[in-house]
Amino acid sequence: MTAADTSARVDIATHPKSLAVRRFKDSSFIIIGILATLIGLGTLVALVWELAADGAHRLNAQFFWSFPSSNPAEAGILSAWVGSILVILTTAFFAIPIGVLAGIYLEEYAPRNPVTSAIEIAVNNLAGVPSIIFGLLAVGLFVQLLGFGQSILTAGITLALLILPVVIVATREAVRGVPQEIRQAALAVGATKWQATQHHVLPYALPGVVTGVIIGISRAIGETAPLILIGGLTFVAFLPITRPGDATFEVIGAVDEYGAPITPDAVETVRIDHDGVVVMPDFTEMPVVAGQTYELPHGATVQSVATWGDAIASWSPTNWLMSDFTVMPIQMFNWTSRPQAEFLELAAAAGLVLLAITLLMNGMAIWLRYRLRKRIKW
Repeated sequence: MTAADTSARVDIATHPKSLAVRRFKDSSFIIIGILATLIGLGTLVALVWELAADGAHRLNAQFFWSFPSSNPAEAGILSAWVGSILVILTTAFFAIPIGVLAGIYLEEYAPRNPVTSAIEIAVNNLAGVPSIIFGLLAVGLFVQLLGFGQSILTAGITLALLILPVVIVATREAVRGVPQEIRQAALAVGATKWQATQHHVLPYALPGVVTGVIIGISRAIGETAPLILIGGLTFVAFLPITRPGDATFEVIGAVDEYGAPITPDAVETVRIDHDGVVVMPDFTEMPVVAGQTYELPHGATVQSVATWGDAIASWSPTNWLMSDFTVMPIQMFNWTSRPQAEFLELAAAAGLVLLAITLLMNGMAIWLRYRLRKRIKW
């Protein structure tokens, strides 16, 4: 061994001079991470505590089964939560299949060229577009041009467009996470591209896809701005669907915006399904019996009471898709604009319900992801 080798020898037990700095940085990062977590949790706890202190005492059966009212003691969120359910069902119907299929195509089938790159950039940018822009698009396209009006269908399509980038990006990331060896093994034994995708790629990507879908739906539940723009009502004392015992009204013939018959002398043969009353155009009333057939003038209104069969039939999408609506965020917005303190308590109670739904859906996403990942065997 030469003198140069001896002089260059380093004691491995001696710590380098920069080790203390690195340890300080490591400890500082841990402390900063803990503080950031505590700040986020503290803010959430403070928000929930404030909402609970203001509105928890309002959470009872009457609150869930009563319509909004000018009397805060009688007001509830029945029309708001039913409208939210119908709007979200419409949103999921459009957003989930389109978003998942688009994500699979872009990741598995789309060629790598400038057009595909432009589509990918557009999808990623759409995820950051303010929601009110989608509301402006919906007013011009769905309400005015296509004639869908201020309906549940318009609201559902608008929110579907809003969360579509989230679903597409989540699907792409989940599909991209499946190892290439899975695809290559399926193709090597003679499977087609779609068979490999359907039977191997999608099952392994399903946890990520489900998580992205539920997170997107959770965002749609709390949206307000686009729904207000397209005409979501702030006060609704009716339901798009029918409940057993509700009063039903059927107008005979075509009438104008004032309820007057377009053809005053026209009559129509009508078979009455339920006992009730017919209000004539001159506002006289005539009792009618179920099963009987009557000659009724246009402009007459048949009033009766809904049965269970009517209630079940009213859940058909053809019945409620074109109905007026409200949702829980809009109802909360209406209550917070009132000066009375009681309406602020109602808004806080509705906020608790909305927050519970959001946390429940995110918890469901975590649980589903865990269950689905347990089934994966690489």
